[in-house]
Amino acid sequence: MDGINKKIKILYTIPNFNTAGSGKVLYDLAKGLDSERFEVSIACNDNNGAFFKEVKGLGLPIYLIYATVSLRPYSNLIYRVRPFKDFIKAHQFDIVHSWHWSSDWTEALAARLSGVKWVYTKKAMSWGNWHWKIRSFLADFIITINDEMRDYFPYKKNQKLIPLGIDTAFFSPELFPHIKDLRDIFKIITVANLVPVKGVEVLIKAIASLNDRSIKLMVLGDDKSDYGNSLKSLVKEFNLEEQVMFLGKKPDVRPYIADADLYVIPTLNEGRKEGMPMALVEAMSMGIPVLGADISGIKFVLKDFKNLLFEAGNETVLAKEIQNIKILSIQERLELGNKLRSYVINNFNYDVFIAEHEKLYESILI
Repeated sequence: MDGINKKIKILYTIPNFNTAGSGKVLYDLAKGLDSERFEVSIACNDNNGAFFKEVKGLGLPIYLIYATVSLRPYSNLIYRVRPFKDFIKAHQFDIVHSWHWSSDWTEALAARLSGVKWVYTKKAMSWGNWHWKIRSFLADFIITINDEMRDYFPYKKNQKLIPLGIDTAFFSPELFPHIKDLRDIFKIITVANLVPVKGVEVLIKAIASLNDRSIKLMVLGDDKSDYGNSLKSLVKEFNLEEQVMFLGKKPDVRPYIADADLYVIPTLNEGRKEGMPMALVEAMSMGIPVLGADISGIKFVLKDFKNLLFEAGNETVLAKEIQNIKILSIQERLELGNKLRSYVINNFNYDVFIAEHEKLYESILI
């Protein structure tokens, strides 16, 4: 790095801010880096999504540009990555850090051709095709977010596990004081990007099998899709219209989590699975009991709470676990929620998350 006082110029790339999961993590990272040592910019495909306004509020340069291009035809790929390569060189970035979820490697190629270090965070458990191997080979460094991911790159020395961090002062139950022990209902919440792999139907079937009208379910996420419609049809089939509420997408999920007695993440053991589900971490930080499917990512977050895991796709087991939480006293639920919040503070600490990235960026340029 030239010049002792030169700031390190970081460009974060992400497709969009339509979902606030990894977008919120990137937001926290961009906001948290020491501005005396780092100069941050963001590149994304468009300005869609409600959360984009929050990101814009950071006051950082945001460029609407495609970091990736179609792989085919390969014959002119070098030519087609040139606009992003030239963009990187023109702005003299030192590091490009990708938050793209896919196996695309054209962004890495553009960065390599520009002579700039390229880093990516492995966000999901998808793997297997040769494009992932090329993407990983081209990366100067890979950041993993759960312990299973490291096995994907047995020969890659330049990798490190940095679990995603969360602002526990923002996701705090103290901001939403209320009394739960004066009501006779048991509120369950799930927050998800509503796609089939999320397994919300398993949760609905589990509730139906309990035949307990005091149980209410709040589903947060965009339900205006084929999958959302299938879930609504399932609710009608089981006559659960008075128990299951589809609340749509919410820019701030905290009030809904604070009002719940239990958070459930019922993701199936298939497809993209979970890298490190931040909705689960957010619920834990809000101090409420949680249950999660025993799959990659979820079991990493709950590795010290194995009793809160259930067999993915098994609504019978899930129903029993829901009942086990429901029969706890208010005080017992509060104690469990406090343990989960303390665990998040100690293991998914926002300040540690920021510091680890700062150290990594500086080491890459040595």
